[in-house]
Amino acid sequence: MSWKSVLKLVFGVLVIFVIVGALTIVFNQRQNEVTSATASIESEQYPVGIDYGGTVTASFVKPGAHVAKGQKLFVLQSPSLESDLKKGLVNPKTVAYSVSAGGVITLTAAVAGTVTGIKTQTGSFVQAGEVLATIDRAGSLFVSAQYILTAREYARIADGAHVSILLPNQVAIPGRVQTIEVQTTSGQAKSTLRVVSDGLVDGEYNDLVTTGTPVQATLSLRQDGVLAGVADGWDDFMQKIGL
Repeated sequence: MSWKSVLKLVFGVLVIFVIVGALTIVFNQRQNEVTSATASIESEQYPVGIDYGGTVTASFVKPGAHVAKGQKLFVLQSPSLESDLKKGLVNPKTVAYSVSAGGVITLTAAVAGTVTGIKTQTGSFVQAGEVLATIDRAGSLFVSAQYILTAREYARIADGAHVSILLPNQVAIPGRVQTIEVQTTSGQAKSTLRVVSDGLVDGEYNDLVTTGTPVQATLSLRQDGVLAGVADGWDDFMQKIGL
């Protein structure tokens, strides 16, 4: 064999090694990422209500209204509240309401945010404990993402793991895992992750960053070595064929 043939053979082998190495790295990277089954932007919600039934005599807000902490929301007239007030059984003023003579209660916003889900109107009667509306707290946006993971994948979720949040306009926002809830069924971990990010600012990107917006959340798993993804993929394949 001539030296030219030897060089060609060596060069060919090197090319094969480079290609295989590159494909291995790409495959490993894919094995180190998991895409959410479903995900959406959510916010912390505070119900507006009272433990007394009564008639709504005034309403100061509409759905979508932005309110400040302590801002008036509803006024109710409650005979049962008036009775307990006279007996000294009711705190006349809290962060969520204030009570005046005659059983008149003024419900106020416990937090600053956006009013959603108003379920009453002026003149209607509400039952004790009934929720009149909900406030999405300002500055509390997060992503709730659901994943179907193998036990091995679940074990590779690191504290504060990186998550790429993809908006409907294809803009990616970096985030991190804050909490995990998991339910294991048939060897799979059905996991719900709460993902937080400084980039989740209400109203950004033409109001795409808002409660209820569907997103895609790609979770980065802990890397257990260059060939870990390949090994995991091989193990999964062998399990599927029963070996």
